[in-house]
Amino acid sequence: MKRLLICLCAWCMIAVWAYADAVPQPKREFRGSWIQCVNGQFQGMSRDVMQATLRRHLDALQRCNVNAVFFQIRPEADALYPSQLEPWSRFLTGQQGAAPQPYWDPLQWMIDECHSRGMELHAWINPYRAKTAGTAVLAASHPYFKNPERFFRYGKLLLFNPGVPENREYICQVVADIVGRYDVDGLHMDDYFYPYPEAGEQIPDGDTFRQYGAGFSSIQDWRRDNVSRLIKDIHETIQRLKPWVKFGVSPFGIYHNQHDAGLSAPSPDMDNKQSSGLPGSNTRGLQNYDDLYADVLQWVSQGWVDYNIPQIYWEIGHKTADYDTLIRWWSKYGSGRPLYIGQDVERTVKAVDLNNPNSNQLPEKLRLQRTLPGIQGNCLWYSAAVANNTGNILTALEKVYQRYPALVPTMPFKDKIAPKKVKGGKVIPTDQGRMLVWLTKDTKDEMQRAVRYAIYRFAKGERISLENPANIVAITAQTYWPVPESDQGCTYVVTALDRMWNESKPRKVR
Repeated sequence: MKRLLICLCAWCMIAVWAYADAVPQPKREFRGSWIQCVNGQFQGMSRDVMQATLRRHLDALQRCNVNAVFFQIRPEADALYPSQLEPWSRFLTGQQGAAPQPYWDPLQWMIDECHSRGMELHAWINPYRAKTAGTAVLAASHPYFKNPERFFRYGKLLLFNPGVPENREYICQVVADIVGRYDVDGLHMDDYFYPYPEAGEQIPDGDTFRQYGAGFSSIQDWRRDNVSRLIKDIHETIQRLKPWVKFGVSPFGIYHNQHDAGLSAPSPDMDNKQSSGLPGSNTRGLQNYDDLYADVLQWVSQGWVDYNIPQIYWEIGHKTADYDTLIRWWSKYGSGRPLYIGQDVERTVKAVDLNNPNSNQLPEKLRLQRTLPGIQGNCLWYSAAVANNTGNILTALEKVYQRYPALVPTMPFKDKIAPKKVKGGKVIPTDQGRMLVWLTKDTKDEMQRAVRYAIYRFAKGERISLENPANIVAITAQTYWPVPESDQGCTYVVTALDRMWNESKPRKVR
């Protein structure tokens, strides 16, 4: 065993330098991770155990310099936060409608924990799902009982009918409640729009189409329009309330198959006339446009989403959905808004690199991500896999691929004005040791308010360069930072970061 560990460590060091030489790490890169509740991983946990579990996840993500967390708070028209609109989630307490005991607010707790680590927190909701297959009893306060005519059943699911205008208004009301009451950095939705197809089952919305579908030549176009209207309405709701809050989606990894290449038989429910001119990938499988009625490229081109994270969870060389094919396709067609790549941890670390049998596919996937145009980062599915160091993913990210902190890419279409630089920076002795401290300038403009700070360190005589991420030692929400005793003679630079991660001019401290 000892000999094996020595060999692995030696291979790892070779990989570190080979990767560092081939693909330098960027100063700005989106590095996210999903923390889901719908799999029941927290269900029935006590408050203390759940908080300890979440801290373990967040500490692991911080170690490998993840800078954004997606926390699932509304899996089935319920809530992992106190809501006047929807009941407490069974994925928290074990019984829908039952408040946690002792009482606490998981969303607020996660916001505080992430912000204290310099991370963003994106509130993750499912828009249409009202009941999952495993939910036996709905709480009396569930919205279904107020307006059952606005829902339909499909397979084992209960869903808000996307074609009913009142449902769009209601979902936007839920979004407004979350964004208005909480200091979230983003509002996020994943890949569940119209339901995933069930063999032999049709979506029961024919009557709704006859009621609301005037002007549409096909029910398929009407369904896509329903989802697009919701996306647009949510975007406008957030923009009206808090324009600094980001709105993004993580759609299924295939937008549309290249049917004219004979790779996939059209779905019997698909509108061939409307889909034949779409850009399609050389893939087979479920499609956003044709099967889930999610026209992601429209949302990107219209600016209705602030970021896009397609879930490209397959392996390089996958027969029906090749990762290499799909990441190149999204780079070409889907980068009109910030594009990040959804990475599946387990599939990536278990799959062998096609050109290097001694390596898994993580190096090549990240090389593609960092060298193809328009791609600004990734999001890891999922946090527990990182915290458990599945396939040594945590070690690899911490020691190799994300060994330096990174600033989140800016969004100049939302705001591009940098905050004022910090003032009064100095190193002072305290009871806890030497501290680097500074002051921030007040502003009434929320967009320009400093919410985080980047700290750069330079050895004595070293040229100051803020473009090299190796010089970043911390990204923090505090206005102080403990100076290691080993840093004698170092020069520090502190910059302020606003909500859009615009960076101020530097303040140098010796």
